Amino acid sequence: MAHRFVTVLSHGVTPFEVAVASEVFGSPALRERGLSVHIVAGVTSQVRTADGWSMQLEHDLDATADADTLIVPFGLPSGAPDAVLEAIRQAYRRGTRLVSFCSGALTLAQAGVLDGRRATTHWIHVEDLREYPRVEVDPDVLYIDEGQVLTSAGTAAAIDLALHIVRKDHGAAVANTVARRMLVPPHRDGGQAQFLPTPVPPEPEGHELAEVMAWMYDHLDHQLRITDLARMAAMSTRTFSRRFRELTGTSPARWLRHQRVVQAQEMLETTDLTIDAIAGRVGFSSAANLREHFSSVLHTTPSAYRNRFRGCPARFEPTSLSA
Repeated sequence: MAHRFVTVLSHGVTPFEVAVASEVFGSPALRERGLSVHIVAGVTSQVRTADGWSMQLEHDLDATADADTLIVPFGLPSGAPDAVLEAIRQAYRRGTRLVSFCSGALTLAQAGVLDGRRATTHWIHVEDLREYPRVEVDPDVLYIDEGQVLTSAGTAAAIDLALHIVRKDHGAAVANTVARRMLVPPHRDGGQAQFLPTPVPPEPEGHELAEVMAWMYDHLDHQLRITDLARMAAMSTRTFSRRFRELTGTSPARWLRHQRVVQAQEMLETTDLTIDAIAGRVGFSSAANLREHFSSVLHTTPSAYRNRFRGCPARFEPTSLSA
């Protein structure tokens, strides 16, 4: 099914966030599925970037009328142009999915579409976002999915959110294909901390825990205990937990849960195994346990997920905009 991603640019935009939308959503694996990516000017056709060079754009805000997903990669505390804010509000009323990268959350807040919602942004811009009292600001996460409106922190977190959207729309296998082409990790939990000593895990030979983490991933069907993992890493349990969190931004237990859910997603998409059988293969003790964790991560059931990715992607229903 055709899906139009439209990115709205304003003066001062950081080129990286623009490139994320084009690179992820413009991937060959998604173009084959009818997705298209369009970049439009918020006010003038020539947009100055934060790096001091300009982009000449062919399309203006009229192109947002046909957007299925509208991406806002940049915002200023001083405010966005009225025309941009009105285009966002109209898109919201139509049921268009709204996505912000980095400081773009400020523009969504200015438009009023974050009122009553959780949202995040780059930690540098957190205090600016807190100027909007009706927005529930969470400064410690990589991205937040609130259904019709999604926000992310900056730089690499924009890639994480974009891949999350691909996974949500097209399944784990397609998201992994896009990630492999970009040479980035296919899935980082949005609840991970923004500020990490190692924001993107290194290659296997690059970290003292890499061998243990690879073993964990290959043995998800085992009941893995932290004491055994720490012993394998030749560390105390406390040191292992601390070093693991420094590397991944989360605990070993939470990392395992997400890896198991991701593996379950792929099995639901690509096999006819029963829920019980999948639960055993990914390391959950029962189908009920799989359902509980699957729902807590993806807000849907394994059966509903399987049915969805054998059918058509879901569409958003229009949502009223608070005054």
